[in-house]
Amino acid sequence: MKKLAVIAAALMLFGCATTETKMEQPVDYPTMVKEAKAAIQKAKSVGGEWRDSKKFLKKAAKAAKAGKMEKALKLAKKAKFEGEMGYKQAESEKNAGPWLF
Repeated sequence: MKKLAVIAAALMLFGCATTETKMEQPVDYPTMVKEAKAAIQKAKSVGGEWRDSKKFLKKAAKAAKAGKMEKALKLAKKAKFEGEMGYKQAESEKNAGPWLF
């Protein structure tokens, strides 16, 4: 029983030691827009641009112009996410073929 407790404690410590915490750095709106545009362009270069990515950037610009910076930043992050995911999707599906036969 004592060995089991020691093993369980070691596993818990090992699990905690390997858990990585990723702290997100605060980003300003112009930087986020720049990163979003780059991500969208990268996705477009492999044919993976998603439909609404640029729409989110336009809405973000509109919100920023109205002084709603929190909303603008959120929309720009969404556009960046879509650009990154569009690229990953296109890359993962580039060798896809028929799944039957």
